[in-house]
Amino acid sequence: MQLPETGFIGVDGNTIEKIFYGRLPVQKAGSAFYFTKDSLVQKLAVELKYKGNKAMGQYLGRLLGKRLQSCRRFEEVDVIVPLPLNPKKQRKRGYNQAEEIAKGIAEVWSRPVISNAVIRNIFTDTQTHKTRVSRWQTMEAVFSVSQPLLIEGKHVLLVDDIITTGATLEACGQAMLQTPGVKLSIATVAYTI
Repeated sequence: MQLPETGFIGVDGNTIEKIFYGRLPVQKAGSAFYFTKDSLVQKLAVELKYKGNKAMGQYLGRLLGKRLQSCRRFEEVDVIVPLPLNPKKQRKRGYNQAEEIAKGIAEVWSRPVISNAVIRNIFTDTQTHKTRVSRWQTMEAVFSVSQPLLIEGKHVLLVDDIITTGATLEACGQAMLQTPGVKLSIATVAYTI
């Protein structure tokens, strides 16, 4: 009850969709909660990303999944694709937090998770302290589709933990949209205000 809901999942033209206007042809987009400094959402994100708490990702995914399931806007989604981590970073962390969130979503919203269709080619430092332009420049050519047949002709829900400027999701989405017939929607647990 302490998690600050955005209400974006069920609203066309919400703040998250506006992030991508003119940048990326997104069908639908939304975030479940607001992320602010020193908030409960930040504490949960730290547990997930830096303290090895994989179960937290699945829990947050179930919360997001319930919102997606109860909303008709996302019903045409065929598959869930977690934003990939670079293999070096994933080995260091031990798991991909976006994949754990995707697993949680799939527990309550029956859509398959496809974790191996897209790869992150380049290791990038954390984007947390970079400007919007710097984030965008850093993300060029970072992602590629390694197994296009897994997403070809599908409506893909790209999932991540937190969205700030959208540069990382945009770069991954651009790579996926090179695959014939892909439609793209985006969902994150939280949105940084």
